Amino acid sequence: MTENLFVVGDEYEGERIDRYLAMMLTEQSRSYLKSLIKDGLVTVNDAPVKPSTAVEPGDRVCLQIPERIIPEARPEDIPLDILYEDDDLLVVNKPKGMVVHPAPGHYSGTLVNAVLWHCGDRLSGINGVLRPGIVHRIDRDTSGSLIVCKNDLAHRSIAEQLKEHSIKRVYSAVLHGRLPGDRTIDQPIGRDPANRLRMAVRKDGKRAVTHLHPLELFRDYSYVECILETGRTHQIRVHTSWIHHPIIGDEVYGPRKKAPFSTQGQCLHAGYLAFVHPRTGEMIETRAPLPTYFENVLQTLRAQQGGNS
Repeated sequence: MTENLFVVGDEYEGERIDRYLAMMLTEQSRSYLKSLIKDGLVTVNDAPVKPSTAVEPGDRVCLQIPERIIPEARPEDIPLDILYEDDDLLVVNKPKGMVVHPAPGHYSGTLVNAVLWHCGDRLSGINGVLRPGIVHRIDRDTSGSLIVCKNDLAHRSIAEQLKEHSIKRVYSAVLHGRLPGDRTIDQPIGRDPANRLRMAVRKDGKRAVTHLHPLELFRDYSYVECILETGRTHQIRVHTSWIHHPIIGDEVYGPRKKAPFSTQGQCLHAGYLAFVHPRTGEMIETRAPLPTYFENVLQTLRAQQGGNS
């Protein structure tokens, strides 16, 4: 059990205790802190509180965080859509809804569980026992191409290519509104100070560059190609939202009014990857076909467009 002690400053007067703690401990989620409060592990001036309790300047806040027991990732017989494979790496087409690596709330059914079954102990160990072979990731509700490394040589090479932004990554997306033409968004991205689960365009963030190219325009939507020049967390989702063309189905960065499509998350697919093979120096290119849900959205839009012509 780890104990954290705080004295509330004047600037936090009237703040809810759960929100106050989330600002003090940015590495912890607000929902997790709420659960600790409900379990009686948070006191203010030695008295237990509710998540909605307001703090006052000078209050003494004590938070006890239990030691987390992290289970070991285990192999699971989950089918993989493999786009490329050799002795050093593989490229998989991750389905929408699959988490890349085990984390609190998702210790099974992840891509890592599936890869462990497929590769056994032939995975790079640089990122530890919960993320073997994983050198980059895509969001749970984003589908598409992901590189998995089978050894440390491959892992270091792919990591260096990612750092140098030399891996070409092209995504497909359907956006709200009509994007009139090609657009390059060069805006820095950092953690949203108001919500640690979100990213935001911030002057003090890291440089992020996304190139957008319209493929088809509909009455109220755009089917676009998104080329990443950098690879920040949620980059495409943040940038398209910033230009007021958020991805349909994006419940974090999109409008509160849902799009009239069944996307089960953002309509975003990592379709194309091109990188230099770590051992041979050969250029490897892979293409993940659009998933069924994405094709259904496009068919619906095309049918509506035809009916309005």
